[in-house]
Amino acid sequence: MTHTLQTLPFSQSASLETRQVLKKAAVAHRYLAELKGISATIPNEGILINTLALQEAKDSSEVENIITTHDELYKATLFADHIDNPAAKEVEDYSVALKQGFIDIRQHHIIRLTDILGIQQTMEKNNAGLRKVPGTGLKNLSTGELVYTPPQDATEIEALMNNLIDYINDDQLCDVDPLVKMAIIHHQFESIHPFYDGNGRTGRIINILYLVAKGLLDIPVLYLSRYFIRDKGEYYQKLQAVRDNNDWEPWLLYMLEGVAQTSQQTITLIQQIKQLMQQCKHGIREKLPKIYRQELLNNLFKHPYTKIEFVMNDLDVTRITATKYLEQLVEQGFLHKEKIGRSNYYINQPLFALFSTQP
Repeated sequence: MTHTLQTLPFSQSASLETRQVLKKAAVAHRYLAELKGISATIPNEGILINTLALQEAKDSSEVENIITTHDELYKATLFADHIDNPAAKEVEDYSVALKQGFIDIRQHHIIRLTDILGIQQTMEKNNAGLRKVPGTGLKNLSTGELVYTPPQDATEIEALMNNLIDYINDDQLCDVDPLVKMAIIHHQFESIHPFYDGNGRTGRIINILYLVAKGLLDIPVLYLSRYFIRDKGEYYQKLQAVRDNNDWEPWLLYMLEGVAQTSQQTITLIQQIKQLMQQCKHGIREKLPKIYRQELLNNLFKHPYTKIEFVMNDLDVTRITATKYLEQLVEQGFLHKEKIGRSNYYINQPLFALFSTQP
């Protein structure tokens, strides 16, 4: 089914904010503000950016049936040369793209088309850019039936993307609630379907970068992909219902519920990370007081797996000293040592367990 996409803002934008939508938005904002607050209590923002970006990369890729284990993913971030798991490499590329996008948005405070193109290019390892050749259609994965034909003309795709960028960055174009706007943006991007590949993952990165750009979060820690995974059918059905029937309210309520639920889950996860950090901090101070430093603690929680080079860089110490520190941490039970090829790596098992058992 071919659809003609409207440019933004939609003429009915104001009527999208039904009573139910505004009630749900208020709840989502409350939990999002709480998440923003607790995120600021972690002493090193890199801890949350790195660990949660890896989680999101794994979950967002899973929406596209790119499946990897936590172990394969964590090893891929440590030893790219040793890992031949294509899925783990793709997930790692997603994490890199997300973090680069965050750096760009923090610097410019807007989301530019070049940022979106860069995100997709990092993930897909090509510079094909916006679609120029017709023939793209979206099919039902179960039946193979063509369910949606996005814009096919290269000029139209470029115009729609430029319109979307204006809508994202210019709040005077539309004064709807920013979380309602995020849901509209996500729908419009996925409906333009501007790339040959990587549209879903790029669209999910745009969600979180939009929240940062609008100051609703300081760092990218709210990721909706796990919410989408729970029932991919519902996600795609509600996307399509807007295209087919202009059925906006269920889509908006679905997205706002995702923000509320995911904020609550992430608040709990950050509280658990903080608790593990405190336990580890007290333990190292008690058993290994000579090596305790905040930078060492940060290193152990910035990634469930670490290695000698990471400790050397983070603590500005020699290889001998970094190795000594890690071996002492293994001896005292703070880390578990493993080997890949000729290289050692060290696992923070409580942190690994925390991420691998997330519901």
